[in-house]
Amino acid sequence: MRGIQPLIFTLLTVGSALPINAQIDRITGKNFATRSEVLATHGMVCTIVPAATEVGVEILKRGGNAVDAAIAANATLGLMEPVSNGIGGDLFAIVYSAKENKLYGINGSGRSPLGLSYDAMKSELAKLHSETIPPRGMLPISVPGCVDAWAELHKKFGKLKLIDDLAPAIRYAEEGFPVTDLIAYYWSFGPRLYKGLPGAFVETYTLPMETARPRADESPNRREGAPSPTAERRTPGKGDIFKNPDLARTLQLIGEKGRDAFYKGEIADKIDEFMRANGGFLRKTDIENHTSTWVEPVSVNYRGYDIFELPPNGQGIATLQILNILEGFDLRTMGRNSPETLHAMIEAKKIAWVDRAKFYADPDFAKIPLAGLLSKQYAAERRKLIDPNHAAKTVEAGNPQDGAGALPRRSGISARGRAGSSSLIDDGDTIYMCTADDEGNMVSLIQSNYRGMGSGIVVPGLGFMFQDRGELFSMDPQHANVYAPGKRPFHTIIPGFVMKDSKPWEAFGVMGGDMQPQGHVQVLTNQIDFGLNVQEAGDASRWQHEGDNEPTGEKMNASGGYVEVESGIPSEVVRELRKKGHDVRFDVGGYGGYQAIKVEMHDGRRVYVGASESRKDGMAAGY
Repeated sequence: MRGIQPLIFTLLTVGSALPINAQIDRITGKNFATRSEVLATHGMVCTIVPAATEVGVEILKRGGNAVDAAIAANATLGLMEPVSNGIGGDLFAIVYSAKENKLYGINGSGRSPLGLSYDAMKSELAKLHSETIPPRGMLPISVPGCVDAWAELHKKFGKLKLIDDLAPAIRYAEEGFPVTDLIAYYWSFGPRLYKGLPGAFVETYTLPMETARPRADESPNRREGAPSPTAERRTPGKGDIFKNPDLARTLQLIGEKGRDAFYKGEIADKIDEFMRANGGFLRKTDIENHTSTWVEPVSVNYRGYDIFELPPNGQGIATLQILNILEGFDLRTMGRNSPETLHAMIEAKKIAWVDRAKFYADPDFAKIPLAGLLSKQYAAERRKLIDPNHAAKTVEAGNPQDGAGALPRRSGISARGRAGSSSLIDDGDTIYMCTADDEGNMVSLIQSNYRGMGSGIVVPGLGFMFQDRGELFSMDPQHANVYAPGKRPFHTIIPGFVMKDSKPWEAFGVMGGDMQPQGHVQVLTNQIDFGLNVQEAGDASRWQHEGDNEPTGEKMNASGGYVEVESGIPSEVVRELRKKGHDVRFDVGGYGGYQAIKVEMHDGRRVYVGASESRKDGMAAGY
């Protein structure tokens, strides 16, 4: 026994020095990293679903470029992760053209129905005893912009035929694929959320408890083994094989006949017929009139790196406003995840957010003081609002016209296209992905149905759900983002891109509603200020500030909003933040999804360095 006692003491002593929830011990890199970076020289694809990543890589190997791979992977994601995206939603992208050494931006967001006036919307809301546009049903539906954005990207940059890009998704839709655990979890909420809505949600997105032969009172034309319309149904679980033959037919039609099949042909006709029959407001005229808009990405320089985002109606410039403010702080010396650093970041976010709530809207309907919002002079004035010892409980919007300074940095391309409580926005579901090819072209792409699977409206026979992006309009007639027919709502989805010394440095993004600009700031400062590699930058613990001013009309709550943090942020840091007046809470799963491709040079050769989201099912792959 005397020999055993020292051994027990030694084990207890060693054990007490280890964290209770010890991770694996990595040989290289930071201990919190979940995986190594992925390296390749010819091409790279990073998405949230491994099968979609593999589709993109195969397209590259078959001679497609980064745009072909992005379209193919996005189409596959729309099938495999319908809880976040699909062709019923919108798309934004930044494309780096290696031949031109130039960035192009595309705004593929849709507009509200022309036949639904502001007064008519108010009347419809009154029937629901609501003052805000609901997340489900017909009222939040705007024209889906994804397919047209694919077509524009393909026309300008694609190498393969569009049908070749869509072929893998069509095959998976016909043959089926196993649903992953995380996607099955989110999918399970669908029947409760969309119960009672018109359309084909149940037929399209659920499985029968068991297959059955046609009953005597059912059509003899129904295939044997196909689900009975009267059978009890469920959403797919992990490993269940899911097929979507309706979506396969829709994608086949788009691949063979192009975007006009969706916006002018039989798909538009089916949508129009269904909407008229079921009290909807979208019409074929709305769909026919839809166009994407080529826009100039705008940037600010942050410590020698040119950070590019797309201008409103999206929220990308919030990232740039926050970085402009943070540039006045020595974050490296202050330390990653220190109370001082997190306090400065949270307060800078609040300052950018109140401008975001006031000014960000469809530029065809509102004058946006873009140059002022992004000027260094304006940031210097706004930085003075940060009290290093106290969390702000209220923040007022600035007057950026008075401090406009120089125009924001632009990519050099010409704009083309059309002239002229907890926030709703916290809950957005989206996919972000990026691609790169052997020629040096890169794509940063984000696509979404907005809240969960979208509005709940599925036109029978088409295989996709309509987005509910119109929920993000304000109903305040004095607001820049007020609802109007033919208008784009405020948008949350933002692709990012970084250039350094006039060369591509990184395509990156973090999906997830309000989290997106906050996530962009965190993954960038993790790399630029704190020296983390591209995978560590995404694996590092995140925070998110909520309960803030919003473009939909919500105001910051009395406690100055609240901060949610992941468990990797030390308890002593949380304690110090609370001393400064922050309402700090812990949360799981609300911190977005990150992918990135960085460009490095080794021995005179370009090497792509890929990273993916460990909180989800992300995978980076290259060759």
